[in-house]
Amino acid sequence: MPVSHATILTGLARPVMQQVQNHWLQPAAAAAFIQMQQAAATAGISMVIASSYRDFASQARIWQAKLAGHRPVFDGSGQRVDLNLLDDRAKLYAILHFSALPGTSRHHWGTDLDVFDQAAIPSDYQLQLSPSEYASGGPFFKLAQWLSQHAANYGFFRPYRKYLGGVAMEPWHLSYRPLATKLMAELTTQQVLAASQSQQLFSYDLLATEISEIMQRYVFNISEGSDE
Repeated sequence: MPVSHATILTGLARPVMQQVQNHWLQPAAAAAFIQMQQAAATAGISMVIASSYRDFASQARIWQAKLAGHRPVFDGSGQRVDLNLLDDRAKLYAILHFSALPGTSRHHWGTDLDVFDQAAIPSDYQLQLSPSEYASGGPFFKLAQWLSQHAANYGFFRPYRKYLGGVAMEPWHLSYRPLATKLMAELTTQQVLAASQSQQLFSYDLLATEISEIMQRYVFNISEGSDE
């Protein structure tokens, strides 16, 4: 049975993809990444993928673990948040700061990936994917600078390179513009609500009340341009 476009947009079905380093991307994004990776290697950077395609169920497991206290939730200052002190609405927004609502993650599309420089760290290094790792003095600062100068040449941009009041800054997150821009424009609040309702993960009434705010603040609110 053919899958609907809405289920691909919300991570309930997989787009056509190909494997790259044990990760999955749409073919055009994969080809562009390999070219970019080869170019980075000439600058002494071993750019590898930490995460790429993630389906609805995988994103939901992240949320369930955070809601259950099995994974930490941090605020914008890096301080751990005690969800037990929050009501359901506040819990929702606390987790949204670093984790996309299932059905809205750009990782659902096979166009987005998280990267780091494997050559810059020892083999036993525990990758954090924290902004400090990509800032001056961090192990991946050279990679961050290289991406600012060259990622656009291969069709990639960093949607969370700045904090805009929604998703926290993620200098490691790359998006393949030729595909991702179109897919983001096609994602609707109705599709996200339908996906969430079908999986019964959250209070539908709460999501229905907050979904417009979530979409505007955490889905469409990105750094559109190339790095300055």
